Amino acid sequence: MNDPSGKRSIWRQRGRRFALGLNVGLASLLAVILAVLFNVLAQHYYWRWDVSGAGTWTVSDKSRSVLGALQEDVRVVAFFQRHHALYDHVRNLLREFEYAARPAPGRLEVEFVDPDRELARTRELAERYDVSDVNVVVFDAAGRRKYVEAGDIVEYDVDLAGLLTTGRARRRLTAIRAEQAFCSALLNVTQAARPVVYWLSGHGERGMDDFNEQTGYSAIARIMRRDNIELRVLLPAETHGIPEECATLLIFGADRRISEPERDMIGAYLDRSGRVMVLSDAGADGGLESLLLRWGVVLGQDVVVDPQRTLTGREVFVTEYADHPVTRGLDGVGTVFYMPRSVTAAAGFDEQAGDGAADRPRVSELALCSPEGWAEANLKVSPARFDPGVDRRGPVSVAAAVEKGRIRGLEIEIRPTRLVVIGDSDFVSNGALRSGVGGNEDFFMNGLNWLLERETLLAVAPRVPGALDLGLDRRGVRRVFLILTFGAPALAILAGLAVWWRRRR
Repeated sequence: MNDPSGKRSIWRQRGRRFALGLNVGLASLLAVILAVLFNVLAQHYYWRWDVSGAGTWTVSDKSRSVLGALQEDVRVVAFFQRHHALYDHVRNLLREFEYAARPAPGRLEVEFVDPDRELARTRELAERYDVSDVNVVVFDAAGRRKYVEAGDIVEYDVDLAGLLTTGRARRRLTAIRAEQAFCSALLNVTQAARPVVYWLSGHGERGMDDFNEQTGYSAIARIMRRDNIELRVLLPAETHGIPEECATLLIFGADRRISEPERDMIGAYLDRSGRVMVLSDAGADGGLESLLLRWGVVLGQDVVVDPQRTLTGREVFVTEYADHPVTRGLDGVGTVFYMPRSVTAAAGFDEQAGDGAADRPRVSELALCSPEGWAEANLKVSPARFDPGVDRRGPVSVAAAVEKGRIRGLEIEIRPTRLVVIGDSDFVSNGALRSGVGGNEDFFMNGLNWLLERETLLAVAPRVPGALDLGLDRRGVRRVFLILTFGAPALAILAGLAVWWRRRR
């Protein structure tokens, strides 16, 4: 006989199980919906805070304004090794840049590639972006690229005395300028027009495609191209003048005399707010001395020597700079010049002379040898020796910058004439840049960017690395190491044994 009460009990149990399963299913579906909604809302409405004590990862307001004004997509590829000291700083800062750029019409896309682990991806992207070194960040916007290397985002305090005595410089990290470098790169690649720089040829200048390992200029040409600069060769006989699109004219180490018509052509270009950089070696007669003198620069017929700051007697380590945009960021960095000639301001043209009128060139001496150096008038004497009354005692300038057309204290839009003259062309040769000693590349690129009016205008403060001093001597450090390595685990083991013994009792 069938029991009706038993059937009802079975149906009630089945109903409870169905209701329980339906409840679990609906709850799970609701949890999924809430999770999706939470993530969707978090993508658009989020709150982030910097938990570091010094605000290390906080993006400045000026950086946010640059990121918020992006009008096109920018792709950032960071080729950084995980064990590099700056890896965490670069990664975290670029992630913060991604978040800060989200409201902008242009999207900032960041990809990190580990060259030691992701070999195939590294090879693919390295070929696409012409990257041969590791620890470099590439910014790309519609084919316009800017490369920021690890050395570009840090500042060191260099012990030059140790370099001269032992051949090895001791460096201490003083500041991290990653945010400033990345903002400058964004401004660089988002400029639609690439500046056109002409390289004067036909007077014995070494060419931009000279790959000689020591004397060639292919390395600095590659650096300029990677800085979103278009390089073209200028042969005055073919162009019959300097083209209107010329943003800057480079004259590198001419050892043949520039003719008078060509000199007049360069002078006319300067008169119409042109920009020129001249690199002239000691003993060379390039024919520009009279033109440069008209602009307040004296090219000395000498060679600057500094026995206190040299390794072989040929080079001069310069660490004394004037306060000028060209030398910005070079404090504590040595620039190495090779047998440079003096480049000084003519009487009445220096920065302090006169009333600052717009029609008078103002000359700033940029880099000077030490007071123990001098300008040697006898180019044939070896070794050089100081002759009172003939030679000029240091400090002697080996580089100068000229500006004409801007009135100090008045913010008016007048394109000034600018000129940079350096008494050495070897300091940016392939051999000099490959040596890796000194700030040669920075000095040159600072000068070129000043001529192109691409100097950084963002007042982004550098990150100063904090130092925690525990006040421990070597014995104290060893004691802390033993406690953390052996004492803490031993204490945990003893506590576990005590709990086990008590439970057994």
